[in-house]
Amino acid sequence: MIRKIVGTEVALPNAEYHQILLIMSNLRKILLVICLMGGWASKLIGNGFSLPDQDAFATGRGEAFVATADNPSAIYYNPAGISQLDGNNLRGGFYGIYYNPSYNSPNGGNTYHSSFDLAAIPQLFYTHTFTNSMLSLGLGVYAPFGGNIDWPQDTGFSTVATQGKLTYLTINPAVSLKLAPGLSVGGGVMVNYVKMYFEQGLSTSPFPNFYQFKGDNWSVGYNLGALWKPIDQISFGATFRSSAEANLSGQSQFEEFSARIPYTTLPAAMDLTFPLTAVVGASYRPTPKWNLEFDANYTAWSSFGQTAINQGGTAPFGINQNIAVNLNWQDSWIYEVGVTRYLGSDWHVSAGYAFNQNSVPNNNYTPLAADLNRDLFSVGAGFKSGNFNFDLAYQFGYGPNHNVAGSTPSSEPGQFTGQSANGKYGFTSNALILTLGIHF
Repeated sequence: MIRKIVGTEVALPNAEYHQILLIMSNLRKILLVICLMGGWASKLIGNGFSLPDQDAFATGRGEAFVATADNPSAIYYNPAGISQLDGNNLRGGFYGIYYNPSYNSPNGGNTYHSSFDLAAIPQLFYTHTFTNSMLSLGLGVYAPFGGNIDWPQDTGFSTVATQGKLTYLTINPAVSLKLAPGLSVGGGVMVNYVKMYFEQGLSTSPFPNFYQFKGDNWSVGYNLGALWKPIDQISFGATFRSSAEANLSGQSQFEEFSARIPYTTLPAAMDLTFPLTAVVGASYRPTPKWNLEFDANYTAWSSFGQTAINQGGTAPFGINQNIAVNLNWQDSWIYEVGVTRYLGSDWHVSAGYAFNQNSVPNNNYTPLAADLNRDLFSVGAGFKSGNFNFDLAYQFGYGPNHNVAGSTPSSEPGQFTGQSANGKYGFTSNALILTLGIHF
């Protein structure tokens, strides 16, 4: 069949032409949902900076999924995995969490909690595999990082930090090639929208005083993946998500009543490089009814080193024109293990465990991350009937008390007020993640 494209006649087989029309129609629908998700993601943010929970089946397995990667969320977990799917597949859902970071001031003082304790994060994935082809395409929309925390003003570290919010939304088109039976590679482009806000006090005075920065921008990165299944019982997976530099542009606002610093707004910018992530794993399937997997997940948080808030205009006396920010975070690992038992009547159940290392050193500890070693336990169940499938998982998180001593504030003015983030931090969380899918 002959199709005319911009004045040029191109011969396309009828079946492929209709496939392309179908993909374009589906992508228009996906883009509409992306616009809606962008609005949700700006309001619904999870605790902490890293959000690895992007699918209920994977979460039920403790996120041990890189060597399995057999549903559309593979776009995030391992893009090579989408070559295992046929036709069109749409899968999405929400990760809802109740979290409770706590702080106990030194010498057995009061215990404080963040006023934000509920959040929900959406994710959406679509894949298409061409008939009798090595090629599979995909599009994912998800939030790999995020945070929202608001400490009371009387914690004793108000000039170190009081509020922080991070919105990080990724649009991830991906492609996978099946090079040989059991061997696939994949990759994609990650287009990220990043928005950040944080606040701290300018002094310990009870009178009005604050310093705020808010900025946003777009950044670009990429992800790669490989999946190898040498025999039916064993598969190996690896994925790599690049770092992405965000040049946040916005404004700073501040006021200090007792020091006679008037309410001021200045144009301001700050550069942050969000970390690269690498995951490797192996899956063992002793029978078709069992799938056991272990993954090691490395995140290069040392990209959060030293930066600065660069302000335009003229800062009033007492406020530096450019404010140095010394984060000095450290690289960390997440170790993940999971098991799935496939039952009759298309049901399956899963269980998993993950250990998440602390990334924020005591030397420049920030209460806006309130990071500490965490143990994450999960269970899940799912069902598949015809073209419809769903998964539901529960996750419990616990962080043993983490004592911070000898901490120096990351930035002014906390460095000159005598306050610090020293004290005891704890964490618990309860989360549900629901994912629905359809094959068409």
